[in-house]
Order: sequence, then structure tokens, then C-alpha cells
Amino acid sequence: MPKLRHTPAGDYLPGAGRHWLLPLYDPLSRLAGVGRLHRLLLDSAGIRAGQRVLEIGCGTGNLITALARRTPGVDAVGIDPDPAALRRARRKAAKTGGGIRFEEAFAGRLPLPDDHVDHVLSSLMMHHLDETGRDQALREALRVLRPGGRLHVLDVEGHLGRSHGLSPRTFTTAGFTAADRTAGGRLRRVGGYAVHRAEK
Repeated sequence: MPKLRHTPAGDYLPGAGRHWLLPLYDPLSRLAGVGRLHRLLLDSAGIRAGQRVLEIGCGTGNLITALARRTPGVDAVGIDPDPAALRRARRKAAKTGGGIRFEEAFAGRLPLPDDHVDHVLSSLMMHHLDETGRDQALREALRVLRPGGRLHVLDVEGHLGRSHGLSPRTFTTAGFTAADRTAGGRLRRVGGYAVHRAEK
């Protein structure tokens, strides 16, 4: 059973559900085929060199380091509330030679100015938030995106986790001008998943 970590800044769920399981997070992700889902998300996002990208809930940095390897010259920052996961992410990013920065922060309180990034990415994180936290994270993503910027979300389908599944209406209710489901399917070890795109 996953266990929330309580901090003065807020509560969060550690990678793999418990703090002591963090060393198993990356091997379990590989075993589950999450890398394939990350490639699908990045294909859908169409990020180009020179663009600014934020990943919310970056964990150990798998998605954002894959982006840096795939698209050299991207200006990327990953945020996560888990300092242990961020230490792993920084070690991983150092091996890519890319310009990735990491900050300890929550998705509902992003440490970036308004209209700052071209893309916001989220991978398998939204279902860990209750509906209030999810809606706050979406509003913050909208705030930091430049006009015309896009949010790209990969998440599980259905009612797994703390909030109900995502739909285009979830994003438009948060203030995005357009939203659609760009891909979906099933992975044997993950279950149903979907990729959503929303535009500011």
C-alpha cells in the first residue's frame, strides 16, 4: 500500500509508493514498459530545440532525460517534491550532458513566472492527486505556459488512484482553450493508459 510522506510544504507520494522502495523504481518502470509510453508522449508533444519545457512530478528524471537525449538544445526543468528522487534525477541528467535543471516543488505551486514555458509534461502522476490537487496543478500548468503553449499528459485510464480519470473536459474546465486525447491503449503491467494534449 502506498504511503504519503508528510512535509511542512505538503504531502507527496514517493516513487514506487514507499520511500525505501525508491531504488526499485527505475527497474520496475523498465519492466513495466514505461519507456515505450514516454516515447509515445514525446512523439505527441513534438518538442523542438530551443523550446522551454517543464515536467511536473519528474520523479527520478526518466522522461526529461529521455527528452534531453532526443532533443539536444531544449531548455528543460523538472520539478518534484521528493528530494531523494531528485538526487537520482540529477545524477542521471549529468550523464546526458543536457541542460536540465531540477527543483524541489509541488505541481500545485510551481516556482516559475507566468507565460514562461512552451510545453508542460506530466507522466503517470496526475492519478496520484485528489481532484482538488489535480485541478490546482492544471491551473498552475496553464499559468506558466506561454500563449499557444501545450500541456501533454500521460496517465492511467479510469479511476485508479485518488481522482477520477482525465477527459478533455477536465482540461477545458481548468481554463485550457482546447484539449483532446491523442493516444491510448493497454500495457500488460500498467493497464489502460491515455495521452492527452491541452492548449493555452
